[in-house]
Amino acid sequence: MPLIKYQGNSYQCDEQTSVLDCLARHGVTVPSSCRSGVCQSCLLQATKGAVPAAAQKDLRPTAVANGYLLACVCYPKEDLDVALPSADEQRWLNARLIASEQLSTDIFKLSVLCEEPIHYRAGQFVSLAREDGLVRTYSITNLPDGSGLLNFHVRHLPNGKMSGWLREIVDINRGEKIRISSPRGNCFYLPEPSTQPLLLAATGCGLAPLWGILHDALAQNHHGPIFLYHGSYSRDGLYYVDELRQLARDQPNFHYMPSTSHTAIDGFAHGLINQLVATDHNDLTGFRVYLCGNPDMVNTMKREAYLAGAKLQDIYADPFVIAKI
Repeated sequence: MPLIKYQGNSYQCDEQTSVLDCLARHGVTVPSSCRSGVCQSCLLQATKGAVPAAAQKDLRPTAVANGYLLACVCYPKEDLDVALPSADEQRWLNARLIASEQLSTDIFKLSVLCEEPIHYRAGQFVSLAREDGLVRTYSITNLPDGSGLLNFHVRHLPNGKMSGWLREIVDINRGEKIRISSPRGNCFYLPEPSTQPLLLAATGCGLAPLWGILHDALAQNHHGPIFLYHGSYSRDGLYYVDELRQLARDQPNFHYMPSTSHTAIDGFAHGLINQLVATDHNDLTGFRVYLCGNPDMVNTMKREAYLAGAKLQDIYADPFVIAKI
């Protein structure tokens, strides 16, 4: 008989009993409502063990990849360790700041070495916490290689408490301690179907998760066309332009368009990024779409992508709400 492990306790669960009912019979309360897999309020995350396919039938592919399940329709065939999704978000790992590199006028690359095992997908985000408790969230840009090295693209804000400190402290005290939360977010590359067209659109340092998604797709030999649009108000907000142009020359299925919305510049597209995408792709049927950066742009393009034919479950949005201090 399978064992369900939850919050340090184990409970026997016969194959005719759902995880939700098993926990309820033992006095464990899990948020729930419809008990039919529709409302998804009983969402849990499997940390160990195989999840029955029926328990993930109506979840997004990224949720499935992260091990999420619907407890009310989950009838395990073997032992299963589960946790509330929020429980994982409270885990903090020890790390050190090791390097920085200026990418544009106000955006720099930050490298952090995690001192504990960390499992992530390029494009997910983590929170960085100083010893005084100040916390900010950034997207992971590099592919996992087992080294514990994580790269981030950080916008330095005038008088920004975290961004200013991060840029200065690496030079002053390389190896400064910091804490990293467990990775979160659904904005990462999915290898199937490998022929699906991908549309990546970002403004400013919204390129960060898309940089990781792009390189993950290419590393896994994605066969479908990949279109990357990176927009900014001015040239100063664009970075990795030369590298991406070279990558487009090297990879026949990758297409890159940098753009500015204020002043026209030779060699760059001119206009709002959503308008440029709409001109080039008036039919997004069958596309998988990733949108990152300015919240207004993300919300506008999410709506426009859906109206252009993209399925809602194929649109992944990561709006960047930048702290003002």
